[in-house]
Amino acid sequence: MNKEKAMKYNCPVEAAMDIVGGKYKAIIIYHLISGTLRYSEIQRAIPQATPKMLSQQLKELEADGIINRVLYPVVPPKTEYSLTELGQTIVPIVQSLCDWGENYFKLIGIPNPCEQ
Repeated sequence: MNKEKAMKYNCPVEAAMDIVGGKYKAIIIYHLISGTLRYSEIQRAIPQATPKMLSQQLKELEADGIINRVLYPVVPPKTEYSLTELGQTIVPIVQSLCDWGENYFKLIGIPNPCEQ
């Protein structure tokens, strides 16, 4: 966690949006709720993310102390990601976003794409 970075925020919402507001950050956190995942598993779960963008978002979440990255020195390299203790505190927020999204689909009358 970067205290110097945090001191530059003007309000708590700005801080929260910076941490989870990246293009795929909330989606990455959502997939890590169920437990540790390898990079390839995250990539399969978010096929619309380019490898460059996914790597960037993972690095930012790690730098902000939201996820933990473990690199195993094997061939081929094995990298696993999990939520940190701080990352676990974001789970209710991400779950609320998911709940809102499900309700949104219902209200506009389209099927939930996750259930197809």
